[in-house]
Amino acid sequence: MRALVTSRRSELRLARARAFLRELPASEDALLIGPSFETVAELTRSIHRAIFGWRRTTLYRCALELARPALLEKGLTAVSSLSLEALWARVAHELGLAVMRPADMKAPEVRDELAELGADVFAVVAFGSILTSAVLALPRAGCVNLHGSLLPDYRGASPVQRALWDGRSETGVCTLFMDSGIDTGDVIQSLREPIHADDDAATLAARLAALGGPLLAESVLLAAAGNASRTPQDRHAGSYAKKLRKEDGVVDWTLPAVTVWNHARAVTPWPGATTTFRGKRMQIVRARVGEGGAAAPPGTLLGSDQDGLRVACADGVLLVTRLKPEGRAELDAAEWTRGARPLPGDRFETTDPRPSHQPGNTKEQTT
Repeated sequence: MRALVTSRRSELRLARARAFLRELPASEDALLIGPSFETVAELTRSIHRAIFGWRRTTLYRCALELARPALLEKGLTAVSSLSLEALWARVAHELGLAVMRPADMKAPEVRDELAELGADVFAVVAFGSILTSAVLALPRAGCVNLHGSLLPDYRGASPVQRALWDGRSETGVCTLFMDSGIDTGDVIQSLREPIHADDDAATLAARLAALGGPLLAESVLLAAAGNASRTPQDRHAGSYAKKLRKEDGVVDWTLPAVTVWNHARAVTPWPGATTTFRGKRMQIVRARVGEGGAAAPPGTLLGSDQDGLRVACADGVLLVTRLKPEGRAELDAAEWTRGARPLPGDRFETTDPRPSHQPGNTKEQTT
């Protein structure tokens, strides 16, 4: 039996989707794509080719935040927010695939339908909804999750962003067996990845996706064969990365420059590092810590040159190199300065509410 569960998040071009599905191995039994996430990327190709090597069913869900960079890199474009379900249903029917659309993963009929697949393993990536104990118990060899951090650090929904926000120099990916907690199960495998000075959440997520795809594939194969190692986590250790909110993008210029910089790249591309200038919203797209200090109130525009716009922070200077004014396309900071002509003493203002996250303070309940 083949099964395809679809999403409403966005649409991939029909021809690209059809071509991709036709490239999947003939031994594929089931492909499960989450109700709130995108797929089709180099990440998924490596997983499909590895985990569909046996005849029983494997279920697979792919996270929006991991897949989007690879989608863009491969030229696959999202053109709508409502029609992916119809698109994938059409492609699936053309290929003779059964289509499943579970609206509620807690519904008994969803559990029964999944049980009929007789799965060996469920492979889960940032699924976006809680799997009940009844669903977790369905696959013969368990449920294997790919997570975007080195557990027990950054359990939860935003591990990539929180690692950047905290100024970490390294992160990684790991696979684990799922249990009733939030990312608290036994770890199977892990791989480390350095965080680069020019990283934001999108670039780091793209590298973690490339790293995590093959790791998930290998872990699923090991689990199906009964050979996966299990390293228990200390549930009282590590940290929790709660889901980002829109207000988490607000830039607080009263913080040190390095903290402002880490925050800005953590919330790029979403929700975006936002401030205001003369009452209008401004998004900081690219920046780095500048040289020297600033004897001016936080947020004061200190001048610009070909390198960018210097902004005073509580301790140090942030050099903004690219920004996006409200209602306009993004542009180089030097170009914006020539047009805006800021006056001496003009400032970027911090709006409320400010982000609640404090770097290094991510201890929260994980069970």
